Amino acid sequence: MPSIDEQVAVLMQGAEYGDETLKQNMAGELRQRLIESQREDRPLRVYCGYDPTKPDLHLGHTITMRKLRQFQDFGHDVTFLIGDYTTLIGDPSDKDKLRPTLSPAEIRSNAETYADQAFKILDRKKTRIRYNSEWLSRLTFGDVIKLASNFTIQQFMARENFALRLERGDPVYLHETLYGLMQGYDAVAQQTDVQVGGSEQLFNIIVAGRKLQEAMGQKPQIGILMDILPGTDGVVRMSKSQGNTIEIMAPPEDMYGKVMSLPDSAMPIFYKLVTRFTPAQIAEIEKGLRDGSLHPRDVKMQLAREIVSIFHDEAAAARAEEHFVTVFRQKELPPEMPGMKLEQPANIVDLIASARLASSKSEARRLIEQGGVRLDGVAVSDIALVVEPGKETVLQVGKRKYLRLLSK
Repeated sequence: MPSIDEQVAVLMQGAEYGDETLKQNMAGELRQRLIESQREDRPLRVYCGYDPTKPDLHLGHTITMRKLRQFQDFGHDVTFLIGDYTTLIGDPSDKDKLRPTLSPAEIRSNAETYADQAFKILDRKKTRIRYNSEWLSRLTFGDVIKLASNFTIQQFMARENFALRLERGDPVYLHETLYGLMQGYDAVAQQTDVQVGGSEQLFNIIVAGRKLQEAMGQKPQIGILMDILPGTDGVVRMSKSQGNTIEIMAPPEDMYGKVMSLPDSAMPIFYKLVTRFTPAQIAEIEKGLRDGSLHPRDVKMQLAREIVSIFHDEAAAARAEEHFVTVFRQKELPPEMPGMKLEQPANIVDLIASARLASSKSEARRLIEQGGVRLDGVAVSDIALVVEPGKETVLQVGKRKYLRLLSK
């Protein structure tokens, strides 16, 4: 078993609080809690909550799961909490507008797929699955009033997303302020030692969760807040609405190809957040990139193999790499193909139709939905995808139609 200091280094890898002092305080508390756990021979109670707002998960969703797996590997008690009750409100933490409300049937349907996808990372035998309706549905109105008395309106309105909406004159609904209260009570109900979440969860975890635990006579949890994973563009947060995701259920070849499409600048954050590499190994890779002893292409291929092997297996990763090398590095494309200069961002459906690679936009959408459209060999699955200018790209529609999209 690694030493306490080694465990802290692994568990704090990729954490981001926007405040170095807060980060050091959380690391110090984690170290002390690990010492107590070892002395008392009691595993830490660790959890992360997932609101089933969509049925499918992408690589960005798995960052916290990777952190939970690290706690499992160190022998701690991990709960995968499905927020079926908090989803009735919708987390406003990373949104500057009201979230749409899902029906109970939609929530149940989405929740059914979450756990199975999570077990691509988590140890199924060591994972407890719970739903926060177990305790939130039992709270009385009096209970909610008592919980709410621990906070001020100013604390909620000072949050960046709410403040932005108020500044624009957009409404902030009262029920949205209850989300932080509900998530804070999740920590109380489970008497947790550690909660893992995204950096946008600072208020819900560090403020609400810890404050409610102290009010209930519990030791306040340590919050491990994970940095944000950029999408395949290397800049904007990975999000299905942005069309820059790497889905964890994607075929190996598509997953490998999307990782290889990442800009070199995004590699360090991907290594830190979604791989099984240790801090020491990542530091060695970063050093090699800086001094030129490692080629960025080789480092990216290693990253692609690692990610594919996590969600599939090593054999699938090897096949995906062979496919990539054959198709792209050996340039097994038609020797001649028409070219078109892409002057500005274009929706993939509009692009296919305007280039006459399909007879109509409806045919273009159908081809995308059937997996018949590829960008640089990677299957396009999102009809809302926006193709950005800036680098030469090969668009393939069907088996025989190719178009080289030229940079400005």
